[in-house]
Amino acid sequence: MTLSGNAAVAMWWDILPAQREEFQDWHSREHFPERMGIEGFLRGSRWSNIDGGPGFFVMYELASYETLTSPGYLQSLNNPTPWSMKMMPHHLHMVRSQCKLQSSFGGGLGRAMLTIRLSPAEGQEGPLLDWLEKLLARLAESRGITGAHLLQTKTPEAAMTQEQKIRGGDAVADWIVLLSSYETEVLQHALANELSPQSLKAAGAVEAMTHDIYALSFSLGKHDLKPAAQGSL
Repeated sequence: MTLSGNAAVAMWWDILPAQREEFQDWHSREHFPERMGIEGFLRGSRWSNIDGGPGFFVMYELASYETLTSPGYLQSLNNPTPWSMKMMPHHLHMVRSQCKLQSSFGGGLGRAMLTIRLSPAEGQEGPLLDWLEKLLARLAESRGITGAHLLQTKTPEAAMTQEQKIRGGDAVADWIVLLSSYETEVLQHALANELSPQSLKAAGAVEAMTHDIYALSFSLGKHDLKPAAQGSL
């Protein structure tokens, strides 16, 4: 898929089994429609860890970086619904990155997503960026790959929101590589070869990095909202 807009919110967290059913109901029926009703929100997607673990990856695609500090978004973040207030404390090990879209290649929404969180080594930002962009452009044309993207975290200056306070604060990623496919095996192959920790380190990334593969759980775009719901949010 080619990401919509020029910015995104990329998030990772764990939900324990006891809360998983209610979390997915809340997230699909209330939270996603609420977010998609905000001006500048284009599409949201939720992905669950393919190994059956507690991890989720969630991404909001935004029209512009300015959406991150828009009155509508801040209003929502600082006035969570009762159901949101109930569910937010169950977002464990939360990583929330507000990002600019650096590069995006491909088209369409695949059923699996590889996410890699990494950082450039000192003095290697330029070479790593050049290497990644060339690699992602090539991978996007490979069999089974539907999208290859690079996000760079740029946290806007803003006070901690009420939702963050409920969760106790969030960790932040730095650079984020996303690779989507309709075949999980294709992503496993990329992770073992072109995007392996060894390859990324050789290209200029620091050794500490985090990677996981997720399966698509739910997606909602602004165009999916019913007219009445869209007008009321």
